[in-house]
Amino acid sequence: MDDSSGGIPPLNRGLAGYLRAVAEAVGVPVEATSFEISDTATAYLGLTRRWTLRPGEDLMLVWSERDGWAVAVETVPGEAPVVLAYFAGDDVVPTPAAVARFVTEVIATGPSGAPRPDFPTTVAREELTERLAPYA
Repeated sequence: MDDSSGGIPPLNRGLAGYLRAVAEAVGVPVEATSFEISDTATAYLGLTRRWTLRPGEDLMLVWSERDGWAVAVETVPGEAPVVLAYFAGDDVVPTPAAVARFVTEVIATGPSGAPRPDFPTTVAREELTERLAPYA
């Protein structure tokens, strides 16, 4: 695999760039983000805004290549987050502006009732890398 970026794999570069773009669109500092690529690619953004029905709890925006984006209430380590809403749509890599609109809507209106997306669980890493390449 040819890589001209000091050995950083293209999927890592693409996901890092996509996460930065989403963080900027949502208004989250890069320091409040993280991602991991293992058996599943995932990303996390700690939201600075609160939800009025749970004002004392932190919100997060999470992404995975299997489920796409979701706004959730943070829980204690080891417990699953309480998902308020999944991004509705058929694109696991929506534009950062679309993600920002989704976050604003969820915080303003609360849980959407939208089911967890039914993305294909066999999306090839090559396809994901290609989809994220513009953000690298």
